[in-house]
Amino acid sequence: MDNQHTVDFTVWGRYALFTDPLTRIGGEKFSYQVPTYEALKGILSSVYWKPTIIWYIDKVRIMKQIRTQSRSAKPLLYSGGSDLSIYTYLVDVLYQVQAHFDWNYNRSDLEHDRNENKHYCVAKRMIERGGRRDVFLGTRECQGYVEPCVFGEGEGFYDNYDGKMSFGLMFHGFDYPDEHEPGKFYARFWRPKMVRGVIDFVQPDDKSIIRKFVRPMSAKPLKTIGLQEEGLLDESCEEKGRQL
Repeated sequence: MDNQHTVDFTVWGRYALFTDPLTRIGGEKFSYQVPTYEALKGILSSVYWKPTIIWYIDKVRIMKQIRTQSRSAKPLLYSGGSDLSIYTYLVDVLYQVQAHFDWNYNRSDLEHDRNENKHYCVAKRMIERGGRRDVFLGTRECQGYVEPCVFGEGEGFYDNYDGKMSFGLMFHGFDYPDEHEPGKFYARFWRPKMVRGVIDFVQPDDKSIIRKFVRPMSAKPLKTIGLQEEGLLDESCEEKGRQL
């Protein structure tokens, strides 16, 4: 599908923690300097998600200076009790995000719900209302807030920064069996570069992606029997808007 409908939104918060997996081994958590593709996809899925569609993040604009702050924490141990750790968060973050959706072709049972205009209208409305579910900037303790914007408008901290900023090898996202290859769960990695505050994300099927097999996994799709009869999958934008 050639999807011409893109959505732009701003997300901000006091703290963010886009965890580097390497720092989790010892119980410590250290945030990446910029949000990951998977974190932004999760934010947009909290705003509006349906099994019929898959969100794709096109680019992110870093609006404020990248700053970190370390805080002590007492995480619970699986063996019981708690431990002392240091978590390093990003502070006072603000991002502009541009994304689009495409159909989840692994869900042929939802082909009747592939109404592009309906999903676009509802997604725009949910962005205006701040999302359907709580928004988190990486982890549960980092509350985020969403509102519509025009990508590229406003002054950003890195607008006049010459050259490219490289962040090395970085986690990109996950390939879940219900969206990618059935029966297999992969992790993706890439090497992002920021130009004047903007990071253009490569898409999950890009050849530059480094893909690592994690483990076998079976998808357990939501049951859709009766949803069409109840009018939950195919109503128009206007009908959907009245219900929301």
